[in-house]
Amino acid sequence: MTLSRSARWLLRGAMALGLAFIYLPLSIVLINSFNADRTFAWPPPRWTTEWWVRAWENAGAREALWTSVQAGLGATAVALLLGSLVAFAVQRYRFFGRETVSLLVVLPIALPGIVTGIALDTAFRSVMAPLGIGKGLFSVIVGHATFCVVVVYNNVLARLRRSGGNLQEASADLGADGWQTFRYVTFPVLRSALLAGALLAFGLSFDEIIVTTFTAGPGVQTLPIWIFSNLFRPNQAPVINVVAAVLIVASVVPIYLAQRLSDTASGGRL
Repeated sequence: MTLSRSARWLLRGAMALGLAFIYLPLSIVLINSFNADRTFAWPPPRWTTEWWVRAWENAGAREALWTSVQAGLGATAVALLLGSLVAFAVQRYRFFGRETVSLLVVLPIALPGIVTGIALDTAFRSVMAPLGIGKGLFSVIVGHATFCVVVVYNNVLARLRRSGGNLQEASADLGADGWQTFRYVTFPVLRSALLAGALLAFGLSFDEIIVTTFTAGPGVQTLPIWIFSNLFRPNQAPVINVVAAVLIVASVVPIYLAQRLSDTASGGRL
């Protein structure tokens, strides 16, 4: 489709406006993390790295960061296992209810987070608590995994559909057993899709707050929860900006890498 010069400029302007709407507030947070004024006077009268030092020395922030990393790694591991297995089942086999299974796997990411949180909270209180399993880091990992599974499932399923089954059949014809076929044929084909799915899953888990609010037990505080808890404390406001800046970078990097990996696997270049 050929666009006129004025139409192209109009589309560029709309794109610039949309990007500014999304990223300008994030940029202000990053700038304010170096703002020496406690009231965040604008433009910043002077610059400082004092808030970054205080954020690093804040034991609560460090503990919350470590909790977020643990939850993210745990949810990512669960998502890689379950998402890959379901993707293989849906793509390689024909069975009754196959499309229903696919819908049920994808559904959690479409549900409002508060609905998922309430459902998980009810499940842990009424089903798991009588079995002696209370809410804590484990429940946070389970809650995050419910939507992290989706991104791994979609990535692996798309790659399996693109690659087909000819390579696996050729490997079997050449005498390879199931494990050898997976190790030397299937896994190399899926490797970038798995890594991209893992990075996306970790990014989603790392900055999740709604589901975490309903699933975290006493004493379990992820970094987003810590930020929300200290948001309205005047003395903590500069430190919150620093932690928010770190959280922005920590969320952007894995998503960016996942996108580049997906583009490379599709024939693009780094």
